Amino acid sequence: MRKIKGVSALLLGMGLLAGSLSGCGKKQAQPEELLTEYIGLLNQENYGDMYEFLTEEAQETTDKETYVNRYKNIYGGIEASDIRADIKEPGEKKDEKAETQRVKYTLTMDTIAGELSFDTVAIFTKNEDGAYKMSWDSQDIFPNLYNEDTVKVVTTQAKRGNIYDRNQVELAREGIASSVGLVPGKLPEDRDGAIAQLSELLEISTEKIEKALSAGWVRDDTFVPLRTVAKDAMELKEKLLEIPGVMISDTKVRFYPFGEKAAQLTGYVQNITAEELEKRTGQGYNRNSIIGKAGAERIYEEQLRSKDGYTIEIRNQLGEVKDVVLEKPAEDGQDVKLTIDITLQQYLYQEVEGDEGCAVAMDPTTGAVRALVSTPAYDPNDFVMGYTASAWEALNSDESQPLYNRYLAAWTPGSSFKPVVAALGLTAGTLNPDEDVKNDGLKWQKDSSWGDYYVTTLVDYPVKNLENALVHSDNIYFAKAACALGEKDFMKGLDSLGFGEELPFDFAATASGYGSDGRIASETELADSGYGQGKILVNPIHLSSIYSALVNGGNMVKPYLLDGESATYWKEGVFTKEAADTVLADLYQVVEDSAGTAHAAQRDAFRMAGKTGTAELKISKDDTEGQELGWFVGMCVENTEKPLLITMMIEDVKGRGGSHYVIPKVMKGFDEYMK
Repeated sequence: MRKIKGVSALLLGMGLLAGSLSGCGKKQAQPEELLTEYIGLLNQENYGDMYEFLTEEAQETTDKETYVNRYKNIYGGIEASDIRADIKEPGEKKDEKAETQRVKYTLTMDTIAGELSFDTVAIFTKNEDGAYKMSWDSQDIFPNLYNEDTVKVVTTQAKRGNIYDRNQVELAREGIASSVGLVPGKLPEDRDGAIAQLSELLEISTEKIEKALSAGWVRDDTFVPLRTVAKDAMELKEKLLEIPGVMISDTKVRFYPFGEKAAQLTGYVQNITAEELEKRTGQGYNRNSIIGKAGAERIYEEQLRSKDGYTIEIRNQLGEVKDVVLEKPAEDGQDVKLTIDITLQQYLYQEVEGDEGCAVAMDPTTGAVRALVSTPAYDPNDFVMGYTASAWEALNSDESQPLYNRYLAAWTPGSSFKPVVAALGLTAGTLNPDEDVKNDGLKWQKDSSWGDYYVTTLVDYPVKNLENALVHSDNIYFAKAACALGEKDFMKGLDSLGFGEELPFDFAATASGYGSDGRIASETELADSGYGQGKILVNPIHLSSIYSALVNGGNMVKPYLLDGESATYWKEGVFTKEAADTVLADLYQVVEDSAGTAHAAQRDAFRMAGKTGTAELKISKDDTEGQELGWFVGMCVENTEKPLLITMMIEDVKGRGGSHYVIPKVMKGFDEYMK
């Protein structure tokens, strides 16, 4: 049995054809050789050249235009590709001079419904010139297909899996929208005017509309979909229906009930692109597939994805099913349940809405993520519907960057980093929590080698021990603590916390880092790093995991998003238990002491620990125009069945209270969650 496939077959066949057409006394091509070339041309969709292989009788029965359109419509409709033929060797030696020869072969191809394979026969007859030609009819396309029959692909839509929060609330599900399209046969005499009017209302080009109308499968009575709009876009739909030929029907779409409030979390789906389809060859995708493009939709694509079912049917003139060529059943996607609490997610979003910022909520004892908020955001439903050109331009030109996912970025942490430095110093034994670290005034430098460089702080207070330094957020105390550790041990400590590493989380986050090229270059940079300035950059999810070590005796939890995943530690023993307990006790005082920077977080109903931070984004020490980032990390872990840690960062808080602008926003989440 000989296999015929693809371009190699085409090249072979072209050579044979040249020989057969040139005359010159050369031997005429045999039927098997001609079939080789024919299949090669079929793979290349070169139907016009295929027509030249037909006998005069076949061409009289079926003209070239009909023949070409029949192959184009059928093979295009079933998305035929990788067509190959296995020619069966005859049982007895063939008479190469016979007027008629039958070539038995198995035709195999990939289609929208899977691999199709069938046995068939090609009949070749000599013409007056002694050349073999194919006695073709529609059964050479499919057995049991006659010239008056049609081939139809029936799609059985499969359902993409839903995304749920931890309480089984739907975050992404199937919804209904309106599909706007044209029925070509109902367009008015002023066809161009109607299309121009439709183009303006839908904000798609007339060229795109014309291209859709000229597709091979389109007939006068065919509904040609052009754009999907929201079900409740009543004013637009009324205007559209005034145009003759416009038809609007319900269509199933992916729907995100919480819109912007969970946009960066859920992400969105869209139709697969040609590039994506090529990358996913052999994975069951086709040109009609939708695919997760961002957020959980992209991350959990393999679980969520559905696989539509397809039936390739032969129908007679009455439209009745005459034969089923191939059938592929539909496969629904799997549901995905997240650890997210959508109620908490909404409250935090509402608090940050209007600002540029982010919030991460986590159970610090397990690593289960309860909320992921980034603002400003976008409505993922708009991506499903398809943005108009003007809306897409507005979204991309928005200086607040609503497409930017802020909780996956790394930021200067400011004073929210001081508890981390304290725990590292206590663990290394370079910091005595009870020692009164003397300093006169509100500025300090190690010695004159620093020149005119000083570390400054805002508040003076009598006893400069660790607890008071955290309560008053003393920059000088923590600059000294970092210098006491030394550059080498400070960097070693940060490395032990996962700096420079990929966060073990389903969302790909920017790694936290320090210094230039992974090194702290000077003593002054080390000092600044001690209070979260310098070149320290921390991802908010990572910072939450580091703070969790204060709750878990020095062990950092691995953050996770899929409900049911086992709670595990990412890093064990990053702090000693004594160091973790000491810093946690002091963070309670940051809230409970009336002089504490986070005293506004104190509650009677539950006990809070936390740390504020205001990070200055300066070009130089003398820069007074730089922006400020406001941070607050709050924890409620004592006497509660719902332990919670919230890390929030808001940009541009200068002149708005710094980190104190952030505290009440975080506490709104705690107040609602702890009810």
